[in-house]
Amino acid sequence: MVRPPAVAGAFYPSEPDEIARQVDEFSSLGDSKETAIACVVPHAGYMYSGHVAGAVYGAITIPQRCILIGPRHYPQGQSMAILAEGSWETPLGQVEIDAEIARSLMHACPRLRDDAVAHTREHSLEVQLPFLQKLATDRASFRFVPVVLASDRYPALEELGQAVAKTIKGAAETGPVLLIASTDMNHYESDSTTRVKDRRAIEQILALDARGLYDTVRNEGITMCGYAATVAAIVAATALGATKARLIRYATSGDINGDLTRVVGYAGVTIQ
Repeated sequence: MVRPPAVAGAFYPSEPDEIARQVDEFSSLGDSKETAIACVVPHAGYMYSGHVAGAVYGAITIPQRCILIGPRHYPQGQSMAILAEGSWETPLGQVEIDAEIARSLMHACPRLRDDAVAHTREHSLEVQLPFLQKLATDRASFRFVPVVLASDRYPALEELGQAVAKTIKGAAETGPVLLIASTDMNHYESDSTTRVKDRRAIEQILALDARGLYDTVRNEGITMCGYAATVAAIVAATALGATKARLIRYATSGDINGDLTRVVGYAGVTIQ
């Protein structure tokens, strides 16, 4: 099965040359690359958040294999949905799903369901792929595993995070696997309110406190769409030995369009 692009020409360019140009522009932070266990990146249109995602991808080494976890914005499909085989198409070409890692992850986390419906329209993972296709150290053999979440119960997220860690440990003999959590931050409040709320959530991410992030988002009314994915990623990263996180870049949509009355926040974080 080949999943066609759902948001090419809307969230990101449909022309390969323009994608390449924008990825190069957004990720040009120099030649120094860090090794990361995980990262947190936004998924809005490239015009708004591409410079935040690109700053993260430009700062780290992108290995041959990645696990991507993001929110399911639409009501269709399973609440914890993986795709275990096939490929995704972007204007830069097709990207194979790593079936071996996907099967291992499903075995480690029985809550996951192989479900194409949940992925059909979802943009939170798709917009990451052109960055990864262009910046991976071995672009020709780059593979990934897609997971989207509608479930937001902490025990399920902790179970998924532990399963991701177990899967990555099991794959370590054949090379590193980068974990990517896709999320935007607070939505549709003023710029000043959004920055305060986002700082509270970012503090929990930088502390690598999965439960703290979960409770902060829910108790403070922070409309961080991918907080479940980020919680699971922090659980996985700490189980894999992560000890620090670094905020690479933060911005809001108001920085781009000048409208400070109703913004969306974007944070880019590396976890090591």
